[in-house]
This record gives sequence, C-alpha cells and structure tokens, in this order.
Amino acid sequence: MSQPQAAVGAAVPRVDARLRVTGRAKYAADNSPDGVVHAVIVDSSVGRGRVTGIDTRAAEGQTGVLKVISHLNAPELPPVEGGFPPGEPLRPFQDDRVRFFGQPVAVVLATTLEVAQHAASLVEVAYDAEPVSTDISVADPADEPETYARGDADGALDSAPVRLDLTYRMARNHHNPIEPAGIVARWDGDRLTVWEKTQDVQGTVATLSGEFGIPPDRVRVISPFVGGGFGSAARAWVHSVIAALAAREVKRPVKLVLTRRQLYFGVGYRPAYEYDLRLGASRQGRLTASAHDIRTENSRYERHSEGVLQPGRMLYSTPNVRQAYRHVPLDVSTPWFMRGPGYSTASYAIESAMDELAHELSLDPLKLRLRNEPADDESSGRPFSTRRLRECYLAGAREFGWHRRNPKPRSTRDGDWLIGMGMAAGVYDTERSEAHASVRLDADGTALVQSSASDMGPGTATSMTQVASDALGLTMRQVTFRLGDSLMPPAPGHHGSRTMASVGSAVQDGCDKLREQAISLAVRDEDSPLYGADAADIVVRGGRLYVKDEPTRGETYQRLLARNNRSHLEAIGSYAGASESEKFSFYAYAATFAEVAVDARLGLVRVRRMVGVYDAARIINPRLADSQAIGAMTGGIGQALLEHTVTDHRDGRIVNANLADYLVPTHADMPDMKAIYIEGEDYEADPIGVKGLGEIVIVGVAPAIANAVFNATGRRIRELPITPEALL
Repeated sequence: MSQPQAAVGAAVPRVDARLRVTGRAKYAADNSPDGVVHAVIVDSSVGRGRVTGIDTRAAEGQTGVLKVISHLNAPELPPVEGGFPPGEPLRPFQDDRVRFFGQPVAVVLATTLEVAQHAASLVEVAYDAEPVSTDISVADPADEPETYARGDADGALDSAPVRLDLTYRMARNHHNPIEPAGIVARWDGDRLTVWEKTQDVQGTVATLSGEFGIPPDRVRVISPFVGGGFGSAARAWVHSVIAALAAREVKRPVKLVLTRRQLYFGVGYRPAYEYDLRLGASRQGRLTASAHDIRTENSRYERHSEGVLQPGRMLYSTPNVRQAYRHVPLDVSTPWFMRGPGYSTASYAIESAMDELAHELSLDPLKLRLRNEPADDESSGRPFSTRRLRECYLAGAREFGWHRRNPKPRSTRDGDWLIGMGMAAGVYDTERSEAHASVRLDADGTALVQSSASDMGPGTATSMTQVASDALGLTMRQVTFRLGDSLMPPAPGHHGSRTMASVGSAVQDGCDKLREQAISLAVRDEDSPLYGADAADIVVRGGRLYVKDEPTRGETYQRLLARNNRSHLEAIGSYAGASESEKFSFYAYAATFAEVAVDARLGLVRVRRMVGVYDAARIINPRLADSQAIGAMTGGIGQALLEHTVTDHRDGRIVNANLADYLVPTHADMPDMKAIYIEGEDYEADPIGVKGLGEIVIVGVAPAIANAVFNATGRRIRELPITPEALL
C-alpha cells in the first residue's frame, strides 16, 4: 500500500536554515582541534620550469614557525595508480617541476595564521623558467580526439539547401563559492581524520588513503556543511594532501584554507572552448546535418573530459551528425566540472546556431525547435523515459509572452534602450549512482536517517527528511537526517545532479523496509489492534499505524515498540544506480526565455526578466527547486555577460584572480525571474520518480540571453562573455 504524501511536494523551509543563518553551522575551517596549527601555501611565480632553490631561513627564523616543507625535505609518498581524471595527479613536493603558475612549491606551518602568512611571504624561491603555452587559440590539440558519427554529415552539408558555418568561443569561468576550500587534518597514530570542504566524502577517503598508502577504513572525512561548490569541491585537490602530509610531519592537527586568489589556481574551472559548428537544413527548417569540431583547454598532466558532445547528438532530430572533441594541452592547472559541465557549453553554441538558422529562414525560433523535435534518442536508438520539452516550450512562451516578440532585430526601443527577446533549450543527463542509507526508529517515535552524502546548497538534508517523513509516516519534526561523515553508509559524490535520485531512493528503500518491519511486528502481535490484519492494507501517518479503510483501528509506533520491549527498529536502505543495460534514454530538459535591454550608445546589457521551464520529473520541494533555478539563472547571467578569466600568456598568471576584477552578478544585476516545473514523474529513472535539477537549470541560460541581445541590437556576438566593447 502506498504511503500518504504529506511532506514530499511541500515548499517547506530548510531544516538546517537556523543553524546556517545564526552561524552555528560548522564548516570545515570552523573546526579547531586541540593543538591545531596553521598552514599557508607558497605558490610558484612561473608557469613552467623547475625550482632550483628555496631559501627558508628568514621564514624559519620567525617566532611561531614550526616548519617549512618543500620538495627538498618532504617525505616520499607511495606510488598511486589509476584515478580520475586519467593522467598523473599533482602530488605535493615530490619533485622540482613546475607545471603551472600558482602551483604549490612549499608550505609554511606556524602557531598562528598571521605568522604563517608573514613567514610564507619571506620564502624565496629560485626557478629555471621555461616558455609557457597557455593560449588555446594558438596551441596545437592532442592527437586523438573523441569522435562520434552517424550518417554522412559532410555529404549532407554539401547538398543542404541552407548551410551555416559558425564559430563560437567561450571564456574560462571559475566557481567562486562563498566558502573557500579548506581542510583540518589530524593524525591519531596511523588513522587520519579530516574536516574537509568536499562534495564527495567517499571520494576524499579514497584519495587520501591512496596518497598515504593506508586502508580506507583508517581515513575519516567529516563534512556536514559545504558553503557552495558548483563542482569545485567534487574531488580532493593537492591542498588536501598537503594538509594531511604536514599534520603527519609536525605531529599536530593542521588547518589550511586557500585564499580567494589561490582558488583560481587550485580547485579547477570551467575550461575555455572554441566550438566550430556547421548546420545544414531544408528551407522549411528541417535539420539535415550538423558537424561539431570542438577544442578545449586542458592541463598537460591530467585529461579532463565532460559531456560537451551529448547535446549535439540527441537534442534535435538530425539524420547526419559528425563530432570531434579535441583537448589542447597547456601549461595550466587541470580544469574541472562546473555547474552544467559540457552541456552548458554545448548549449551556447547549438542554441545560438539554431537562433541564427531561424533568422536566416525568417522562422520563429520556437517553431524551428518544435519542427525538429525527435521521437526517440537518435544517438542510442532508445525511447526517452520522458521528454516534455515541447510542454516546456509552450508553457514558457505563454508565461513569457513570446508572441509579443518582434522578429526584426533592433526594432523595439524603450528610450535609449534597445529591447530584445531570446530563448533556448537545455538538456542534461539524468545521472544515478549506487547509494546507501541507515534508518533507525527509536521507542519515542523519532527517527534518525544517515548517509555520507553532501549538501553544498540544494538542501539535501531537507529533501531527504521529506522523503523519509512520508515513507515512515512521521512528521518532519520527528525525523532527523544526518550526512557528511564517511562513517555513515556510503553515498556518491554530490555532483552531476545525482544526489536526489540516488540517495533519495536509498532513503526511500530503508524507510520502506523499516515501516514494513513495524507493520509485520504489529500484525503478528496478539495484543495489537492490528493483529491479523493484512499488512498490505496498513498505512502510517503521524506516527500511527492503522488500517486504511478502518482508521480507528491502529496504534502508534511508541505503543508497539514499548509493548514488545524494543528500544528501536533499524534498517539499511540501498539503491543500485543506473543499469548497465537501460531500456530508455534519461534526460532532464529546460526552456529558458530572456528579455534584455541594451543601451544603444554604451553597449551595456541588462537582463530585464527571465522565465525558466523545466522537465525535471517529480519535484520534492518547490522552494528548494526555486532556489536552484534562480541561482542558476544568476550564474547564467554571469556566464553570458560578465565572467571571464584573463591570463597573462607570458607566464601563465591569472590577472584577475579576485572578486574585484573577475566580475560575477550582484543584486543590482538581477532581473525578475520565474521558474515553472512541468508536472510528472519518471519512475523508469528511479524509485522516487525524480530527475536531477541542479545542473539542468543553468543549461540554456547563456544562449537565451545572447539570442535576446541579437534581437535587441542586430549584432550577433559569438563569444562569451558579451561585453559592451563587443557591441559598440
């Protein structure tokens, strides 16, 4: 019998909101175990070469300095094999090579942060610098691209009645969460405990156990609160290993927090791209072919890849497709996943090109997209589990007032402002992974649910409490969900929009098992009002078990457990993740509509309003969903108009490695924004019928804005961000 749904679907506030806003939530760097000392990293000031000397005498002469560690005195770490991404991971102080500007070359340990910072400034490093290559536009790509093809794309392009040959460029973007990367590391004999800012508790365990050659059960990672990440904390970076190495060397706990500047070198970024796209179509707007040639920056020592090819394979019905994805090895740190990785990048090129094609054909951009909706996933041959993109288009067009758009560019004004409307589609993979959760129901009628999942902002603790509350038949106040500790049941990394589907399904499974235990106990208990009842007819609500059609016949969990001398019931829930032989194609979808105003004389772009419509299946908490969608629209504004890493190609230094010069949207940049969710579930994807939401909500935002800028100005800017200089 299915349980009554009282919590799931409700727009309840976050269960940990008070802790966060009152400052009682403990983030990684808030932990200060007895005897803790502070670490400050010394970065390389060249982009490539070798360290020829390190003078630490002035630093070590400062009162309070315990040690300066570099490749000259660091212990040798055991070899590591495999790992992700493929390549040779950056390991602390194991050789004299400099691979990128800002690479850690030493670490200073002192009794106070101020002393450590001052001493780090006194460390003098000499280099044998070599010429650097950091410019994707002039460097050569690697030899072996990732490719895909169906049909004869080149032949179909040659014969297409309408052809477009376009190049789009996207600047490097950085994550810039509020909480900087930080870690506190402590050794107790051969056991390592770290309080770490991480989106992947179990992944951090695996990295640290491998780096130090100790069994995983001797590493504990604690991370109950994460102050934003956007992907930057989805792996253990070299600073985490440095902190653990330093703690072992000085035999005291070590706290290490990266500066804002160091975040630009140390925790990844959305890489720069050059995307050549050729489209072929009939004069009625039917796509006949597409060719995607993609170049992206990468480090020389690791190979980061992301799903940039996927949208071009399946978003639109296209019989002939050819793709090549080339990495350009540079003297830079390794890029990493950033919200909507790959898909967000591809959507800018594809959705801008669709807008250009619509303009070429004098066709409404919305009608062009509807005309090219596929029946099935043409990249796999599988049917879509759900695909409500058409509904997203139509709902968004109604809400936004798309019919009021003048298709003629530069035709709508508001004083000195040119007004334009644009739209774009979005798609993102529905990722699911193996997950586990423990559930315990105590004799007082309260429940504790635990999993080593993370929460960098979506509200994991709240949404899991909602699922558990309904499955157990308790109020949300009677359920506590704890997370972020590797001693808890294993969960996948908190990235790729997989947490709700994966951990939520494990929580559902564990709570179902426990509720069934209680029901089984009741129907076999001769003293229970439920004795002899059909277990399938019993539901639980408000902590009371009762027969669905006889609501007066029942009893509470407390009475049942007390009479049976049970202090508690417990169960382990699990979810196997995606099947290797799936019968369906699983994606979430979006349609984003934007209106912009462009100052006709200054080229300044303001986003006036945005509407995002999403097919993300079952929405567990609309309030949390809105937070994700509005935050993603904000990030998309940054991607489209503001965010741009500036590199000095003479030495690889990032010139604007701060929030004064690397521009991100602020409150003054925020338009009127609204999110709409298409009703429906996807139980083919997972047992709770959800699809990931955190990634899809940013995919398509940047091209919607870019298309609106064209409609406003008649200027097609094919490079992000769109700056006033480009429009003048």
